[in-house]
Amino acid sequence: MEFRLIDRIRELTAQPRDDVRLGIGDDAAVLAVPAGQELVVAIDTMVEGTHFLPGTTPADLGWKALAVNLSDLAAMGATPAWALLALTLPKADASFVDGFAEGFAQLAQRHRLALVGGDTTGGPLCISVAVHGFVPPGQALTRAGAQVGDEVLVTGTLGDALAGLYALREPPHDDRRRAALRQSLIERLTRPEPRVAAGIALRGLASACVDISDGLLADLGHICDASGVGAGLEAAQLPRSPALRELHGEDKSIQLALGGGDNYELCFTVPPERLAAALSALAETGCPVTRIGRIVEGRDVRVRAADGGALAVTMKGWEHFA
Repeated sequence: MEFRLIDRIRELTAQPRDDVRLGIGDDAAVLAVPAGQELVVAIDTMVEGTHFLPGTTPADLGWKALAVNLSDLAAMGATPAWALLALTLPKADASFVDGFAEGFAQLAQRHRLALVGGDTTGGPLCISVAVHGFVPPGQALTRAGAQVGDEVLVTGTLGDALAGLYALREPPHDDRRRAALRQSLIERLTRPEPRVAAGIALRGLASACVDISDGLLADLGHICDASGVGAGLEAAQLPRSPALRELHGEDKSIQLALGGGDNYELCFTVPPERLAAALSALAETGCPVTRIGRIVEGRDVRVRAADGGALAVTMKGWEHFA
């Protein structure tokens, strides 16, 4: 089963990369970092019952296991290159392997990412992926560097993934429109789109960047902690999908946008003098972006309601081991 899995994914993700000197088939891969590039490495683990619901389709698991890692590379402004996969399975299951491999490969092919090694073992369903990417020297985006006066922006829309999780836990609905809206939110949960092109476009323009995996407030808080600053957000400016607003209303959609995890959008800061250039660069990638606030003095993240008062936040975001 181990060799079937790795061989199947290798077949589907085969990439003619000169920097892969020796890939799958030996005890370890031999890889060459291209001249004039720095190596960026990230790893994430997904555990059944903690990061995804039992019954999630194998193809969706394959896609998402890679997507959450590519999102980390995107937040660093890195170009994806290679991946390693470790998969723990409760039992040998050929149909699971094929579905997982297809989902993984669909996303890998988009980014010319090569699987260069892996391992499988028996046990509770658990997936770990390590990704490697390249960035020109000194151009990696980090969480540190935000300055007072910088604009705070996000890509895409926020809150959809958590709303998708709520939808999965609800009984089916007879109303076709409502069912379609719920399905669009579920797809944001199961098939997130890592903003790789946007991260690359922000090199040399963003002063700080983070991917939104634990929720906007939590992840923007990481930027503030690393940079020694605070942030002021405008609740009314938070980008929310029509589906989220229609199904959950204005007030709850704002709370979901602030605290909902699994978005895998980018939150970043840009000095005012570079804002026009950043917006232009992102427009060329086709990635939607919204200004949601500004970096201020202090250390906390504050949210202002539409009436100008402080918004009471009821969702703080995901906390590991909480």
